[in-house]
Amino acid sequence: MLSIFLAQAQPATPAAGSNPLSSFIPIILIFVIMYFVLLRPQMRRQKEQQKMVAALKTGDRVVTSSGIHGMITNVKETTVTVKVADNVKLEMEKSAISAVARPEGVKA
Repeated sequence: MLSIFLAQAQPATPAAGSNPLSSFIPIILIFVIMYFVLLRPQMRRQKEQQKMVAALKTGDRVVTSSGIHGMITNVKETTVTVKVADNVKLEMEKSAISAVARPEGVKA
């Protein structure tokens, strides 16, 4: 009977001196993946948007973030005046411009 109890004895526990850094590696990998999947592309889009806003000039056809299409008639430091229709001009922030539309004859 003693041999049965000895056969069912618990195995020895692993060494207590394991590396604590190995438990943080999955968390570190998650943050690295989040940086490359979420943060880096967002920063790239912000830079492109800032470049586009800085390059706005009179005569550009634009689309605002609310979907209004028009042509820029005046560019100021922080605002632009957009001609939407005959005798209809809107003054808005440069940050409201979401895209510069290409003229119909120009291809990329």
